[in-house]
Amino acid sequence: MTKVVGLNDAEKALLLYIARDSITSALEGRPPRLPREIPPKLLEPYGAFVTLHKHEQLRGCIGTFHPEGPLYKTVFEMARSAAFNDPRFPPVTLEELPEIDIEISVLSPMWRARSIDEIEIGKHGIYIVRGINRGVLLPQVAVEYGWDRETFLDHTCLKAGLPPGCWQDPETEIYLFTAEIFSEKELGLGPGSGIH
Repeated sequence: MTKVVGLNDAEKALLLYIARDSITSALEGRPPRLPREIPPKLLEPYGAFVTLHKHEQLRGCIGTFHPEGPLYKTVFEMARSAAFNDPRFPPVTLEELPEIDIEISVLSPMWRARSIDEIEIGKHGIYIVRGINRGVLLPQVAVEYGWDRETFLDHTCLKAGLPPGCWQDPETEIYLFTAEIFSEKELGLGPGSGIH
């Protein structure tokens, strides 16, 4: 089971800068200001989710397990998607951008769970597959809502458009992954933190 390469604070801050500038540059109609030098770890092809919060409330979340390029580009693209393409929310505006906190989850490769006993709340995210239905919940979701393992599985089934308890069906595939999760708030960053 592969774990995510540990990112240091400078690498996390750089990814958060890239995510914010991705959104800001789109809203301002200018080219993005990407750093001239990218650390080697951010050139690896990791999956990632970008989550936006406004006043502690979800404001958008989009990600991918199947990156088509290096991590920094995936974060750039997912940040824009979370801001403008999450169908649950209207597009983010320039006026509200200062109120938004950006959180990034860098994902490990997935593995198929042999037993639900493998699932550790707060450590593992769940990806459920059954037929054409797919649903994923990140590790932090279970912690935020105080769910136990079965409730976490039930909600992942619901996210996949399946009934709660579908995880007990032998035809349902359960995959697990870990995530390295960090936010602007946690690192003391925010709008206009000029990291280049």
